[in-house]
Amino acid sequence: MNFHSTRDASLTVDFSQALLKGLAPEGGLFVPGSWPLLSAQQLLEQVGDLAPEQYLQPQGLARIGALLLAPFAAGSELEAQLPAITAQAFSFPAPLESVLIDNQLSVLELFHGPTAAFKDFGARFLAACLPRLRPAGAKPLKILVATSGDTGGAVAAAFHRQPGVEVAVLFPKGLVSPAQEHQLTCWGDNVRSFAVRGTFDDCQAMVKQAFVDPDLSARFDLSSANSINLGRLLPQAVYYAASSLATFARHGEQASYIVPSGNLGNVVAGLWAKRVGMPIDRFVLAHNANRTVPELLQSGEFRPRPSVATLASAMDVGNPSNLERLRALYPDIDQLRAAIAADWVSDADIKARIHKGFVRFGQIWCPHTATAAEVYDRMPLEKRENGRWVLVATAHPAKFREIVEPLIGQKVPVPQSLAKLYELPAQATQIDAGLEALRAGLAD
Repeated sequence: MNFHSTRDASLTVDFSQALLKGLAPEGGLFVPGSWPLLSAQQLLEQVGDLAPEQYLQPQGLARIGALLLAPFAAGSELEAQLPAITAQAFSFPAPLESVLIDNQLSVLELFHGPTAAFKDFGARFLAACLPRLRPAGAKPLKILVATSGDTGGAVAAAFHRQPGVEVAVLFPKGLVSPAQEHQLTCWGDNVRSFAVRGTFDDCQAMVKQAFVDPDLSARFDLSSANSINLGRLLPQAVYYAASSLATFARHGEQASYIVPSGNLGNVVAGLWAKRVGMPIDRFVLAHNANRTVPELLQSGEFRPRPSVATLASAMDVGNPSNLERLRALYPDIDQLRAAIAADWVSDADIKARIHKGFVRFGQIWCPHTATAAEVYDRMPLEKRENGRWVLVATAHPAKFREIVEPLIGQKVPVPQSLAKLYELPAQATQIDAGLEALRAGLAD
């Protein structure tokens, strides 16, 4: 299969090349040149030796992932290695936990990976792919990643101490949670962290500018590990495929998802899973006060703006990169409105929903998952009762203890994987926002 740029359809690459390049030469994002059609029933038959609850365990995720991604990798260097790649990448579960009786509302827990966030899926997949694509004796691959919280930690963990790879993590100074910042800055070795005096949008712009900068391109083999990289985004379709197949196998109904949204990579992955034939009904996007996408759906006009800081910091995005992929899939505004709905949630509502979720369901939610729960609760009762709804839980609440614990009145248990990271020393280089500062930082 070939992939082309969102900005120039004549620029085509295969799966392996898309992963290595990260971004198209003119700054566009790679999207599939054609769409395979997969039968949900056939996939269920191919994993027929597994029970539905096993689809979201490592074995099921790896097998469903290899089947789902095979058409996209067809003809590339990685085609034959895909089963080994998915087995290496998806080594942790993504359980679908019932919240309301008869699974009418469930939570898809995507925080059981090494850094307790959904970004582990894409980061580990990319880390399993890129070393397989590097020729012997090649100069180190420099991976640039902008993060509003969880992406950088997941990428750092996935690539830490991998030979032939160097990672530069850019995050907005003072605009991520303390736990997230430690997770971004505790690695050392082949991972460098840059605290940017600016916003996430500044960090994202710096990475994009670096890819089209002749000086940096001459000095380094550059690649991206943000969701602008196809290899970060496409594997996220796997947990939508596995959870929708599990729902369909159990109840004979399609699943609908409420997705905490910032840079839009997560929901684009879900829409791609639906596009190829997974049993998925609807998507609702849950945003924080950075509400450019809800306003786009309402007015038909996209008006990007500087991001504002909120409790759900990983979603603090005012100009989401993956909107290009979303509009490539649905170029007409009416098509887009038919495909997704969106709402936004204030910090006060996030706090209230964390408290209510604990009191009502015994659930401990991070601020991002709480946005999804709040949007669900706002929906008309008839709509809630007419469907199998899934809240996408994107991060473990232990990463936001200073927010969550006062609202639920008790300590949040810390996963062992995070506890180990918190014991490591942290270090970061502070730089100004802008390409010149990044150039200087990478030269040190």
